Amino acid sequence: MIIAVDGPSGSGKSSTARGVATRLGLRYLDTGATYRAVTWSAVDRGLDLDDTAAVAQRARELVLEISTDPGRQFVIADGTDVTAAIREPRISEVVSKIATNLDVRKELIRRQREIIDDAQPGGGIVVEGRDIATVVATDAELKVHLTADQDARMSRRAAELESGSVTDEQLRDQIVRRDADDATVSQFLVASDGAVTVDSTHLTLEEVVDVISRLAKESRAGSYDG
Repeated sequence: MIIAVDGPSGSGKSSTARGVATRLGLRYLDTGATYRAVTWSAVDRGLDLDDTAAVAQRARELVLEISTDPGRQFVIADGTDVTAAIREPRISEVVSKIATNLDVRKELIRRQREIIDDAQPGGGIVVEGRDIATVVATDAELKVHLTADQDARMSRRAAELESGSVTDEQLRDQIVRRDADDATVSQFLVASDGAVTVDSTHLTLEEVVDVISRLAKESRAGSYDG
């Protein structure tokens, strides 16, 4: 089974997808981490992020290992554990330059699809990101558009970060500006065809996990009946 979870920054995609994967015994893929890993590598090597060809070549050459265990997440880029480094503000501020590079997207979507295919014999995977239902896994049995109002999304993102690590302006940039930039190359601000919209603004994480897990079980039961 493939569960696709799309939505804007701070809507709770990562925590929700991990929770659903754990609840249902599935693998978990944070596609955003792949873009962050390429960003980290390009920055680490001092590449000009506006040099789209050079950055795309770096994406193709990068040796990337990303965990699909919802209980033990890690990202290793060219042998370096970058699990924490890719979440630093310096990466968040420029990751959209990588995410809007069409050649980088092509390479990472290829890798993401390989990970999804590899997970199928083990029961399936919950995949979260920007354009999972519309591009990466269009055949997902369950497509969810997870959203929340802007205040809730900013509050959640602030809670994820170390206290005082970002200013209010940087936080707004991570939520509002990044969404606007990324929306130029992927559809995630509105639900895709066949997707169920879940507004998490007034729901706890556990409640959102409950809703999506129930939808997944109903979807799986329906496919068996068919």
